[in-house]
Amino acid sequence: MRAGMAAKPSARELGLCTGTVRAYLIRCGGIRPDPRRRAAGRLSLVEREEISRGLAAGESLRVIAAGLGRAPSTVCREVNANGGRRRYRAARADVSAWSRATRPKACKLASRPVLRAVVEAKLTQRWSPQQIAGWLKLTFPDRPEMQVSHESIYRTLFVQSRGALRKELTRYLRTGRVVRRPKGVRLPDGRGGRPNTLHISERPAEAEDRAVPGHWEGDLVFGKNMSPVATLVERKTRFLMLVGLPRGDHRADAVADALAAAITTLPAQLAKSLTWDLGHEMAQHQRLTIQTGVQVYFCDPKSPWQRGSNENANGLLRQYLPRRLDFRALTQADLDLIAAELNGRPRQTLGFKTPSQALAEALR
Repeated sequence: MRAGMAAKPSARELGLCTGTVRAYLIRCGGIRPDPRRRAAGRLSLVEREEISRGLAAGESLRVIAAGLGRAPSTVCREVNANGGRRRYRAARADVSAWSRATRPKACKLASRPVLRAVVEAKLTQRWSPQQIAGWLKLTFPDRPEMQVSHESIYRTLFVQSRGALRKELTRYLRTGRVVRRPKGVRLPDGRGGRPNTLHISERPAEAEDRAVPGHWEGDLVFGKNMSPVATLVERKTRFLMLVGLPRGDHRADAVADALAAAITTLPAQLAKSLTWDLGHEMAQHQRLTIQTGVQVYFCDPKSPWQRGSNENANGLLRQYLPRRLDFRALTQADLDLIAAELNGRPRQTLGFKTPSQALAEALR
């Protein structure tokens, strides 16, 4: 897992249940961090022994430094910090330097209650730590005490001994996980190709470089009992639309009609192309093109990353539409409220503007 393998393939290799592996990982506190290493520019034990020999031989600090290829000031500070010329000992100096290098510091969120309150409020609004860190930098550019890195927020959430953020705030994270882990390896899903399709390489150049708005990426997300919702993400602005499917019907003709009804509500300059994966629900893509004039392009097999904006949006959407929820119980008004909240969240790729702001600027 430290090498990058996810929990599921790791469990397969061991012949264990995935839940067993994950439970064990949580009990252990996640993947063990890499051991401490001496920085390349620091003095080594061998160099300290040379310093000790030179001092015993009565050499000057400049001569010792020249023999080591170090600055005289480096050797001077080393000797003065460890007893001076008469009391300097290499082994004791090396142990002392290693101990001082740990430099334990108080957690920033624990020592600044105002900053902690702001971070907690944004977490409960389902902002990611990276979004919070970027927003704080834009909102308080001249107040470093009101800025914190996203890594500090994650560490404070996952390591409760830091004593700042409450553990239960992890439920507001998109993934909901309670430990840090390496990035997993996504396994292929085995979906095949579709006939009579236009390949993504034939998509216009303006869609590829996100130069103008109007080029969309789409997919279906499924809930309990295979209840689907269609997602559409505009490539330039990351603006999200959610389309409910009547009675949870995700057959190709029903999907084409539902998408056509949603796309025809858009201004003409926002309806240019649609990129989809090779799912069977888009078998009636020609029907959609006839109804809307939007040309549909398809990704390579097993290549969801080719419509990465949509994949990212689907991940964010799981905070609101978890797999255990039956989406057929939701109305289009419910889906519109969820889309509005996501479109009001700042995005790093937009310079921490919201998709709604980016879309308004693009239309102007």
